[in-house]
Amino acid sequence: MDREPNGSHAAGKETLERAIVLQLLRDDHERKWSRAQLAIELQAGGEEIDREAIDEAVGRLEREGVLGATEQEVWASSAAWRLDELELIGV
Repeated sequence: MDREPNGSHAAGKETLERAIVLQLLRDDHERKWSRAQLAIELQAGGEEIDREAIDEAVGRLEREGVLGATEQEVWASSAAWRLDELELIGV
């Protein structure tokens, strides 16, 4: 698995990826999210997040098997849900 060097750019990508995964693992929402819903929730914290950056992060997470995605929807993978159930994913 390729890793990016530690730095502010890589840290920003990881922060966005972490935020996406945590949103998708929420138990107060349907398991599948529209890409628009995901973008709205990610921006709810007041920080403007470029839609392209979200799409790139979703693509990276999908390639790694962390989530599934279509043109319209995204969802956490079964493996991500299981890790969450085992309390291996925490904030």
